[in-house]
Amino acid sequence: MTAATHSTLFPQVPDSADAVLEGLDPEQREVATALHGPVCVLAGAGTGKTRAITHRIAYGVRAGILHPSSVLAVTFTNRAAGEMRGRLRQLGAAGVQARTFHSAALRQLQYFWPKAIGGSMPRLVDRKIQLVADAAAACRIRLDRGELRDVTAEIEWSKVTQTVPADYAPAAAKAGRESPRDPAEIAQLYAAYEDVKRERSVIDFEDVLLLTVAVLQDRHDIAEQIRAQYQHFVVDEYQDVSPLQQRLLELWLGERDSLCVVGDASQTIYSFTGATPDHLLDFRTRHPGATVVKLVRDYRSTPQVVHLANGLLAQARGRAADHRLELVSQRSAGPEPVYAEYTDEPAEAEGAARRIRELVDSGVPASEIAILFRTNAQSETYEQALADAAVPYQLRGAERFFDRPEVRKAGIALRGAARFGGNDSLLDDVVDLPSQVRAVLSGEGWTTQPPAGSGAVRERWESLAALVNLAQDFAAARPAATLADLVAELDERANAQHAPTVQGVTLASLHSAKGLEWDVVFLVGVAEGMMPITYAKTDEQIEEERRLLYVGVTRAREHLHVSWALSRSPGGRPNRRPSRFLDGLRPGSTATAGRAAAGGAGGIERGIPGSRGSAPKRAQRVPARCRVCGRTLTDPGEMKLMRCDDCPSDMNEGLYERLREWRADQARSSGQPAFCVFTDRTLMAIAESAPDDERELARIPGVGMRKLTRYGADVLAICAGQSLAESTDQD
Repeated sequence: MTAATHSTLFPQVPDSADAVLEGLDPEQREVATALHGPVCVLAGAGTGKTRAITHRIAYGVRAGILHPSSVLAVTFTNRAAGEMRGRLRQLGAAGVQARTFHSAALRQLQYFWPKAIGGSMPRLVDRKIQLVADAAAACRIRLDRGELRDVTAEIEWSKVTQTVPADYAPAAAKAGRESPRDPAEIAQLYAAYEDVKRERSVIDFEDVLLLTVAVLQDRHDIAEQIRAQYQHFVVDEYQDVSPLQQRLLELWLGERDSLCVVGDASQTIYSFTGATPDHLLDFRTRHPGATVVKLVRDYRSTPQVVHLANGLLAQARGRAADHRLELVSQRSAGPEPVYAEYTDEPAEAEGAARRIRELVDSGVPASEIAILFRTNAQSETYEQALADAAVPYQLRGAERFFDRPEVRKAGIALRGAARFGGNDSLLDDVVDLPSQVRAVLSGEGWTTQPPAGSGAVRERWESLAALVNLAQDFAAARPAATLADLVAELDERANAQHAPTVQGVTLASLHSAKGLEWDVVFLVGVAEGMMPITYAKTDEQIEEERRLLYVGVTRAREHLHVSWALSRSPGGRPNRRPSRFLDGLRPGSTATAGRAAAGGAGGIERGIPGSRGSAPKRAQRVPARCRVCGRTLTDPGEMKLMRCDDCPSDMNEGLYERLREWRADQARSSGQPAFCVFTDRTLMAIAESAPDDERELARIPGVGMRKLTRYGADVLAICAGQSLAESTDQD
C-alpha cells in the first residue's frame, strides 16, 4: 500500500488538538473553535459544513473542553449520521454520539420506559401503510395504493406538526396543504389509525418523538438525567427541523445554551413534510448572544456553476431569500453551463444520452454523471434513451419505470385486452391503437386531465400517462400496429432494462439528489409546468421550486447541462417555454430585477454576552416550596403539587374524578396515551387548586402554553362545575 493510498483510505489521526485545525479556512476554523455558548453556522452548498462541525467536535474533545460522551450530534439520515461518526473517528473523537433525531429519541425512550410508563415498551412498526389500510377498512373507506401513500404522508405531517385528528382540517387549510381526499375523511382515517395502533400495542416513528417529548415534559427527573448525560448539542441540516423535533431539542437543552446548529435556508425543499427554516432564521432572535458564522467559500463547484446558482437566488423572494448566501467558488475556472432546447421530450432524452455516451467514451466515469428531473415519472424516457445508447445507469430514490406497481398492473390489463379484447365492452367503440390504450387504462385510473395536487396519486397518473403517450408515439411510427404489438414492445423494453445492477449514470429526482454531488449533472425538463411544477400555485410553493432547482445546480462540480423541450411528443405543438427561473441567466433571455443578498459574504458575527436583543430573558429559577409547610421541594411530583406528599391535601375528589373522565375521553379522541393529555399529578394539582381563570391554571406545573390553549377552556369549565355542553352553549 502506498503512502498516498494510505492517506486517502486510512488517514492518520491528528496528533494534537491544534493539528485538528490544520487545513481549515478562517470561517471553518472559527466554527471549530467556537465551543462556548450558542453557535449558528449558515453554510452554503459545497462550503464544507460537515468538515467544519466534525472538526469543531473533534477539536473540543482533543483539547479537553468537551467530553466525548457528553456530545450529541443529530442529523436527518442514517447515511449522514454514519458519515459523521466515521469522520469523528478519523479525527480521534470516537465515543461521540452522532444519530438521527429518531434514533436518539428511541434509545432514550427504550431506556426510560419502565421508569416513566411501566411495563414493556410497545413494538415499533417499520412501515405504517398496512396499519393505514386496516384503518381505512375499519372506516369502510376504500384506498388504492397511491391513496394509501398520500394518506400516510398526511398522517406523518400531522404528527410532526403536533396536530391531532380533530384539528387536521383547519391545520391543513392554514398550512395551505392540498389534501388527497376530503379533510374530514383524512381526520377520520387518522383517528382510526391511532385506534388500530392502540389496539395492537404498537407505535410508529413519529410516536417515538411524541412520547419522548411527553416524558421529558412531565418527568423533570428524567429530563434532568438526560441533560446531565448530554451537555453539548450539534444539529446538522437545521433548516429541515420540524416543530416536533424543535420541541424535543428544546427539552434536551433545558435552560442551557451549548448548542451549535448548521443549515442553509436556501436548501429548504421538504416543507411538505413539516420542515421549516424558521427555527434557523429565528436563531439569533432566540439566542441574542449567539455567534453566527457564514460559510460561503464553495469548494465543490466551478465559478461558472456557482455564478448560475447565485443568479437563481438573486431573483428569489420571501424570507429564506432575504437570508441567502452569496457563494464564492474556490475552484479554478471550468466550462460554462450548457443550455439546450429540443423540439420534444424524446429528442431531449436522446440528446442527453448522446452527450453522456461521448463523455463516457472520453474517460469520464459513468458514476460521476447524473440526470436529475422533477418527477419520477420522467425517468422512463431517459432510461430508454440511455439503454439505446448502451450507457449503464442506476435509479436513486425511485423504482424502475417498469417495476412500478401501477405500470405492472397496466401491463397486465393491456395484455388481457390484447388477448380477449373482442369481449371487452370498453373497446367496442374504439378502433385505433391510442384510443384502445386510453380505454383500457381509464379502468386503471388514467383520466384525460391530471389529478389536482401532488403526491402518489399524481405520480401514478403520470406513469399511466407515459404509457398513453408511448402508445401514441408507437402508433405514429407503426400505423398498422395492434394492441398485441404494443404489448410485445413493452415486454421488450422491460426485459432490456432488467439487467443486473451496475455502477452507471445516476437517474434521480431533484429531491432525492439532496446531499449528493457529481462531476457532470444534466438538469432536464427545466420548462414551465415542470419547473416550477404545475400544482405549485402560491408564492411560497413557487419559491420552494426555485430552491429545488438551486439544489440541482449545486450538485454539479464542473459540467452542468440544462435542457427543456418545446413539446411533449414528436410533432406536437411547440407551446412550452423554458422555466421562468432561467430568465436573465440563459443566453437571450431578459433578466428579472434581483436584490443583494441579505446573507452577504462569509464571516463571523459575534453576539454580545448577556445581550437581551429582542428575545425575552429567561426567568431565573427560584426554589419551589411547599404551600402547606414551606419546606423546599426537590421531588418532581411534589413540585407539581406544590406540597409535600405527607402534607394534608385539600383535593376535591369529585372534581378529580370528573377531570379523569374528561382526560380519558380526550385521550381516546386524540389517539394519545392519557398521560400525554395531563399526568395524574397535574390533575391532582388542578383538583386541589380549582383554578378560576387561565392565569391561575397556567401557574400549575405541567400546564404549559400549548396545553392551556388546547385544554384550558374545558378544564376551567369542569372546575366551575359546568358540563362541557353548557360551556359550549355559553360560548
